[in-house]
Amino acid sequence: MRATVPAETLAYGPVVLHRWRTSDADELYRLVHDALDHLRPWMPWVAGHSLERTKEFTARCERTWISGGPYEYAITSKGVIVGSCGLVRLANSAWLDSGYWLAPPYTGRGLATSAVAALTCQAFELPGIEGVEIDHDVLNHASRGIPERLGFARSHVRTRVPQVPGESGVHQIWRLDRAAFMRRTW
Repeated sequence: MRATVPAETLAYGPVVLHRWRTSDADELYRLVHDALDHLRPWMPWVAGHSLERTKEFTARCERTWISGGPYEYAITSKGVIVGSCGLVRLANSAWLDSGYWLAPPYTGRGLATSAVAALTCQAFELPGIEGVEIDHDVLNHASRGIPERLGFARSHVRTRVPQVPGESGVHQIWRLDRAAFMRRTW
Protein backbone atom coordinates (compact mmCIF):
# COMPACT_ATOMS: atom_id res chain seq x y z
CA MET A 1 0.00 0.00 0.00
CA ARG A 2 1.37 3.42 -0.97
CA ALA A 3 1.71 6.16 1.60
CA THR A 4 -0.44 9.25 1.07
CA VAL A 5 2.22 11.56 2.57
CA PRO A 6 5.97 11.47 2.02
CA ALA A 7 8.31 9.69 4.39
CA GLU A 8 9.45 11.88 7.27
CA THR A 9 13.10 11.02 6.63
CA LEU A 10 14.77 10.50 3.24
CA ALA A 11 18.36 9.60 2.44
CA TYR A 12 20.21 9.91 -0.84
CA GLY A 13 23.98 9.92 -1.26
CA PRO A 14 25.58 12.34 1.20
CA VAL A 15 22.33 13.85 2.52
CA VAL A 16 19.58 12.91 4.90
CA LEU A 17 16.39 14.93 4.78
CA HIS A 18 14.14 15.12 7.77
CA ARG A 19 10.77 16.72 8.16
CA TRP A 20 11.08 20.17 9.76
CA ARG A 21 10.06 20.14 13.42
CA THR A 22 9.55 23.01 15.84
CA SER A 23 12.63 21.73 17.70
CA ASP A 24 14.72 22.70 14.62
CA ALA A 25 13.77 26.40 14.80
CA ASP A 26 16.85 27.70 16.62
CA GLU A 27 19.29 25.86 14.35
CA LEU A 28 17.40 26.98 11.23
CA TYR A 29 17.32 30.57 12.45
CA ARG A 30 21.13 30.59 12.90
CA LEU A 31 21.72 28.93 9.53
CA VAL A 32 19.58 31.50 7.69
CA HIS A 33 21.01 34.40 9.69
CA ASP A 34 24.54 33.39 8.68
CA ALA A 35 23.45 32.99 5.03
CA LEU A 36 21.40 36.19 4.61
CA ASP A 37 23.66 37.78 2.00
CA HIS A 38 23.72 34.52 0.01
CA LEU A 39 19.94 34.00 0.14
CA ARG A 40 18.72 37.60 -0.22
CA PRO A 41 19.09 37.80 -4.04
CA TRP A 42 16.84 34.76 -4.57
CA MET A 43 14.52 34.19 -1.60
CA PRO A 44 11.78 36.78 -0.93
CA TRP A 45 11.07 35.42 2.56
CA VAL A 46 14.55 36.42 3.75
CA ALA A 47 13.42 40.06 4.10
CA GLY A 48 11.32 39.13 7.12
CA HIS A 49 13.83 36.78 8.73
CA SER A 50 13.47 36.59 12.50
CA LEU A 51 13.47 33.92 15.18
CA GLU A 52 9.71 34.40 15.58
CA ARG A 53 9.08 33.83 11.86
CA THR A 54 11.38 30.82 11.88
CA LYS A 55 9.39 29.32 14.75
CA GLU A 56 6.17 30.04 12.84
CA PHE A 57 7.63 28.32 9.75
CA THR A 58 8.61 25.14 11.59
CA ALA A 59 5.25 25.01 13.40
CA ARG A 60 3.44 25.46 10.07
CA CYS A 61 5.53 22.65 8.57
CA GLU A 62 4.32 20.33 11.31
CA ARG A 63 0.67 21.34 10.81
CA THR A 64 0.60 21.05 7.01
CA TRP A 65 2.37 17.70 6.74
CA ILE A 66 -0.76 15.59 7.11
CA SER A 67 -3.08 18.01 5.32
CA GLY A 68 -1.42 17.77 1.91
CA GLY A 69 1.68 19.87 2.24
CA PRO A 70 3.76 21.64 1.45
CA TYR A 71 6.21 18.99 2.59
CA GLU A 72 9.27 20.82 3.88
CA TYR A 73 12.53 19.11 4.84
CA ALA A 74 15.78 20.06 6.52
CA ILE A 75 18.75 19.02 4.40
CA THR A 76 21.42 17.52 6.63
CA SER A 77 24.94 16.36 5.93
CA LYS A 78 26.99 14.56 8.56
CA GLY A 79 24.27 15.35 11.09
CA VAL A 80 24.30 19.13 10.51
CA ILE A 81 21.44 21.12 8.95
CA VAL A 82 22.84 22.71 5.78
CA GLY A 83 19.71 23.90 3.96
CA SER A 84 16.08 23.29 3.19
CA CYS A 85 14.01 21.73 0.44
CA GLY A 86 10.45 20.73 -0.17
CA LEU A 87 7.64 19.54 -2.37
CA VAL A 88 4.54 21.62 -3.04
CA ARG A 89 1.54 20.43 -5.05
CA LEU A 90 0.94 22.66 -8.06
CA ALA A 91 -2.61 24.05 -8.13
CA ASN A 92 -5.19 21.63 -9.51
CA SER A 93 -2.48 19.32 -10.71
CA ALA A 94 -0.90 15.90 -10.27
CA TRP A 95 2.51 17.60 -10.34
CA LEU A 96 4.72 18.66 -7.45
CA ASP A 97 7.12 21.61 -7.43
CA SER A 98 10.52 21.09 -5.82
CA GLY A 99 12.35 23.98 -4.18
CA TYR A 100 15.69 24.07 -2.37
CA TRP A 101 18.48 26.19 -0.92
CA LEU A 102 21.80 25.61 0.83
CA ALA A 103 23.90 27.77 3.11
CA PRO A 104 27.10 28.99 1.39
CA PRO A 105 29.61 26.69 3.13
CA TYR A 106 27.75 23.69 1.72
CA THR A 107 27.27 24.67 -1.94
CA GLY A 108 29.19 23.07 -4.79
CA ARG A 109 29.32 19.61 -3.15
CA GLY A 110 26.33 17.95 -4.80
CA LEU A 111 24.23 18.22 -1.65
CA ALA A 112 21.34 20.11 -3.26
CA THR A 113 21.37 17.73 -6.23
CA SER A 114 21.20 14.76 -3.85
CA ALA A 115 18.39 16.42 -1.88
CA VAL A 116 16.33 17.01 -5.04
CA ALA A 117 17.02 13.43 -6.16
CA ALA A 118 15.65 12.20 -2.82
CA LEU A 119 12.58 14.44 -3.15
CA THR A 120 11.97 13.32 -6.72
CA CYS A 121 12.19 9.63 -5.84
CA GLN A 122 9.79 10.22 -2.95
CA ALA A 123 7.38 12.20 -5.13
CA PHE A 124 6.89 9.24 -7.44
CA GLU A 125 6.10 7.02 -4.46
CA LEU A 126 3.01 9.12 -3.76
CA PRO A 127 -0.28 8.09 -5.37
CA GLY A 128 -1.42 10.02 -8.42
CA ILE A 129 1.76 12.04 -8.95
CA GLU A 130 2.54 12.45 -12.64
CA GLY A 131 5.66 14.59 -12.38
CA VAL A 132 7.97 16.99 -10.60
CA GLU A 133 8.69 20.55 -11.66
CA ILE A 134 11.55 22.90 -10.80
CA ASP A 135 11.21 26.66 -11.29
CA HIS A 136 14.20 29.03 -11.04
CA ASP A 137 15.09 32.48 -12.25
CA VAL A 138 17.30 32.26 -15.34
CA LEU A 139 20.00 34.27 -13.57
CA ASN A 140 20.27 31.69 -10.78
CA HIS A 141 22.88 29.51 -12.49
CA ALA A 142 23.50 27.31 -9.44
CA SER A 143 19.82 26.32 -9.33
CA ARG A 144 19.87 25.59 -13.06
CA GLY A 145 22.53 22.91 -12.68
CA ILE A 146 20.37 20.71 -10.49
CA PRO A 147 17.56 19.87 -12.95
CA GLU A 148 20.14 19.55 -15.72
CA ARG A 149 22.15 16.98 -13.74
CA LEU A 150 19.03 15.02 -12.83
CA GLY A 151 17.66 14.81 -16.38
CA PHE A 152 14.73 17.18 -16.05
CA ALA A 153 13.64 18.60 -19.42
CA ARG A 154 13.25 22.30 -20.09
CA SER A 155 9.54 22.88 -20.37
CA HIS A 156 8.80 26.58 -20.76
CA VAL A 157 9.49 30.00 -19.28
CA ARG A 158 7.26 32.17 -17.12
CA THR A 159 7.65 35.86 -16.56
CA ARG A 160 6.75 37.77 -13.43
CA VAL A 161 7.70 40.97 -11.74
CA PRO A 162 11.01 40.36 -9.93
CA GLN A 163 10.46 39.92 -6.19
CA VAL A 164 14.08 40.13 -5.03
CA PRO A 165 17.26 41.86 -6.24
CA GLY A 166 18.83 38.87 -8.03
CA GLU A 167 15.83 38.04 -10.18
CA SER A 168 15.40 38.94 -13.83
CA GLY A 169 11.72 38.05 -13.74
CA VAL A 170 12.19 35.26 -16.28
CA HIS A 171 11.82 31.80 -14.79
CA GLN A 172 12.87 28.57 -16.47
CA ILE A 173 10.53 25.67 -15.76
CA TRP A 174 11.96 22.15 -15.82
CA ARG A 175 9.84 19.00 -15.72
CA LEU A 176 10.39 15.31 -15.11
CA ASP A 177 7.40 13.07 -15.76
CA ARG A 178 6.90 9.52 -14.51
CA ALA A 179 8.08 7.91 -17.79
CA ALA A 180 11.33 9.93 -17.80
CA PHE A 181 11.82 9.17 -14.11
CA MET A 182 11.62 5.43 -14.84
CA ARG A 183 14.38 5.84 -17.48
CA ARG A 184 16.69 7.89 -15.23
CA THR A 185 20.33 6.94 -14.80
CA TRP A 186 20.94 8.30 -11.32
